Amino acid sequence: MFSPEGPSLRELAVQALSSVERGYDLLAPKFDHTPFRTPDSVLDAVGVALGRLGSFDDGLDLCCGTGAGAAVLTRVCRRSVTGVDFSAGMLAVARGRVRSAGPPVFWVRADARALPFAPAFDLVASFGAFGHFLPRELPGLFTQVHSVLRPGGRFAFPIVAPPPPASRAYWMLLGFDAVMRVRNAVWRPPFVMYYRAFRLPDVRRELERAGFEVELHALPEFGRRRDGSPRVRMVVARRLP
Repeated sequence: MFSPEGPSLRELAVQALSSVERGYDLLAPKFDHTPFRTPDSVLDAVGVALGRLGSFDDGLDLCCGTGAGAAVLTRVCRRSVTGVDFSAGMLAVARGRVRSAGPPVFWVRADARALPFAPAFDLVASFGAFGHFLPRELPGLFTQVHSVLRPGGRFAFPIVAPPPPASRAYWMLLGFDAVMRVRNAVWRPPFVMYYRAFRLPDVRRELERAGFEVELHALPEFGRRRDGSPRVRMVVARRLP
């Protein structure tokens, strides 16, 4: 699961016993060598799908981490790209790794639940960060995204179909979430990261309540499940005028 350049077991333990912000500050220098980073295959597929929607002027990578998603946005945005994250360590890595031959890239440290922007973006994208938000936080999070989009602007992110109960992946994710719940019940500060809490029906409902029109785009690069449904979709939520 980890390359030789990735974190040691001790480093992961220290991170897991820290707050989310402090944990990612510690993990940042080695984050790109962990399985927690969104795979390039997903990033590339989303970039292609966004390109099919047209070009955008100004893009925001929400919870940008080390900047892999911001690099994707530089391919589809003409005027500017902004990455926002609350981990100073992750932003420091992003500043050093992302080089754009196109639009300028800016980095802002802020909490996604209190975004310090006017309605200045045509596109907001996010990659793999939603496990850090509890289900009750989604309405506020989506309201924040709505507030920074221009009318007609889009909020896009990939979402993977849940594994079937008979699969090994299902039980691995179930076990991970159970361990995190026990950890947060007995240890402070909490570290919020749950893989099974971000469910498409709930997400779609809360997006529509926040004032979005929601579309689902299959990412054909990942094929379909036995029931014919896509393995990976891109959710595209358009801010209504």
